[in-house]
Amino acid sequence: MAIRQEVPSRRTRSRSRSSDGYRTVAYATRGRVALVTLNRPRVLNAYNVEMRDELFSVLQAVDDDPAIRVLVIRGAGEAFCSGGDVSEFGAAPSPLVARWVRWRRDVWGLLRSLDAVSVAAVHGHAAGSGLEMALMCDVVILADDALLSLPECSLGMIPGVGGTQTLPRAVGLGRALEIVLTGRRVDAREAVRIALANRVVPRHALGRVSLELARRIAALPSAAVSAVRRCVNEGSEMALAEGLALERRVGNRLRRAEGRRS
Repeated sequence: MAIRQEVPSRRTRSRSRSSDGYRTVAYATRGRVALVTLNRPRVLNAYNVEMRDELFSVLQAVDDDPAIRVLVIRGAGEAFCSGGDVSEFGAAPSPLVARWVRWRRDVWGLLRSLDAVSVAAVHGHAAGSGLEMALMCDVVILADDALLSLPECSLGMIPGVGGTQTLPRAVGLGRALEIVLTGRRVDAREAVRIALANRVVPRHALGRVSLELARRIAALPSAAVSAVRRCVNEGSEMALAEGLALERRVGNRLRRAEGRRS
């Protein structure tokens, strides 16, 4: 198992900085935006234990840095993330055990709980855990060459890090079941049509568009952004009356805080 690398403390990081010592993840910032790049391009950024540990460390650094307002996750090379690294299966009694070891550290839960808004910039193939990672983000932007799938059922498994829960919330029960049971690949335009992603852009524009969106969100009042995310995320799990009550409480709290500052 890889030894977890530590990133510099926020006291020693400069305004524009990058990570050193990581083999599977690259980390840099542009002002208030953090850029996290999955960096195993030779294996299409397949997710292994080392990437798990390094990604967990980087996400903790993002969470610990109050200057970071938005996180962009992207992939190096020809794909966003092709799923779990099957080469690790041989080091465990079974593929199920190998995958359980990989998920013992809750990277996806940490990603979902970040104060920073998260943007997935997806190109090429996003399969299995790659698609599940994107679904944990607040916004998903696809390049026009993106192909999305959850193939675990055909391997005798189920999506292991939220796919059975996040996908139906995005596209509805019937579509989610069909995508998971067949394992078929969904292209970028269909993904936007069924609300699996927010928008599709030309491959060459993906980096620019995702960074522009991140900077636009980062420039907004942070308290208002946090309030909106809470209302949308928590309210989606409530009855309408409860959600409206939550919106009133959060809005009143925000107005009182603004009044004190004024």
